[in-house]
Amino acid sequence: MTHTQPLTTAAEATTERRSRWPLYGAAAGLLGFAATMPLDGRTADAGKGVELTHDLFVDLNPLTYRLSMILGYTAVVLLLVMAANWRRRVEHRLPGSTAAHLVPLGLVASAAGLTYGFGWKGALGNYIPGAMEDDHFDDQGLYVYFMLNDFGSFIGWLGVVVAAGAVAWMALRERTVSRWIGIVSLLPVVQTTAMVVGLGVPGVPGLLAGIWLFVAGLGLTFGKSTITR
Repeated sequence: MTHTQPLTTAAEATTERRSRWPLYGAAAGLLGFAATMPLDGRTADAGKGVELTHDLFVDLNPLTYRLSMILGYTAVVLLLVMAANWRRRVEHRLPGSTAAHLVPLGLVASAAGLTYGFGWKGALGNYIPGAMEDDHFDDQGLYVYFMLNDFGSFIGWLGVVVAAGAVAWMALRERTVSRWIGIVSLLPVVQTTAMVVGLGVPGVPGLLAGIWLFVAGLGLTFGKSTITR
């Protein structure tokens, strides 16, 4: 009886901490979305009939690209922390679920892809006119970085879309995640599949993946999913 109470208290504290770990994913989704969409950096006409002229780079804001890189890199770190927490806290509880093992793989894949995407944005922000290293590349060199950023920070979200599909399976088939999260998880999967197959656009995973991760993270934290109880 002397040791029972401290052990119970420790277990309760662990349960309390575990209920908050999906917030890493929510934060990654929010910061990643901000770095991808609002901080895209291109002017309104940049994607329409682009011509290689110096004027193409004059209106670009170095601070926008730098802030996008900082928020994006932070999102990458949080994705990895979320993946590590998922492996530690979920996989051992569902050893027979392929979907449960697929989720952290998708998060890690996106972390790798987004590292390049946001890194290219930071590089362009360093080299465009008015930046710290604006004498390192001529217009042709800047154009290469400009084109890499066309979909650079959008393509890397595909792994998160794969994770969303796995969570949808866990919710709607295995019933280890709240059903409403499963329904929401289908949205980026259907949207990405339809636009990639129908339109052939590679950057569409970035449209909804960050928003989904934010919503799913909050849902897992404050909802009643089996994996977070």
